[in-house]
Amino acid sequence: MPLLLLVVHEDGTLTVTHDGHPVVPPPGAEAWRRAMFGQIIDLVTRDRALPVRVEVRESDGTAFTDILPATTRTKQTPELEPGPAKPAKKRRPADPVLVEAGDGFIPGEDVAVALVTGHTDASQHGTVRALLDPKLIAGAGATEVILVGRVSGTVAIRGLS
Repeated sequence: MPLLLLVVHEDGTLTVTHDGHPVVPPPGAEAWRRAMFGQIIDLVTRDRALPVRVEVRESDGTAFTDILPATTRTKQTPELEPGPAKPAKKRRPADPVLVEAGDGFIPGEDVAVALVTGHTDASQHGTVRALLDPKLIAGAGATEVILVGRVSGTVAIRGLS
C-alpha cells in the first residue's frame, strides 16, 4: 500500500513525501501547512480513488498512522425526461456556524471536529475555532459538535444553536 508521510515542523509547516518522493505544495503556497491536510490527501489519492497509508510525525516525536481506503463515487442518474427550464433562484448561502473552545488544547495541535468535517489548529493560547457548513449540520441533524485534540487528547463538546 502506498505510504504518505507527513512530518510536522515546529512552525506548523509540513514536509510531505509519497512513497519516498517529495510532494511539492501547490503554486502560490510556499509550504504545506497542517490546514492543507485534506488537499494533500486528495492530491495523493487522486480525490480518494486510491487507498493510502498515512503516517504523521509530529514535531514533539509522537506519530500517528491511519489507512485511508479508496472510496467509490456514485454517478448521478440523469433525468429521464427533462422538464421545462425553471429560472434559477438566487439564494443567499447560510452563514457558517462558529464553534469555539478553550482550555486544555496544546498550542498548534491538530483538533478533530466531529462529525469529522475537517480539521483546525489550536491558537497559540490553546483555544480552538471552527467554522461549520450549515448544510452539513442540517444534513446530519447534528445538535452538538465534538472537538478532539489529537495530541493532548482534550475533548470539548459544544451545542449548536
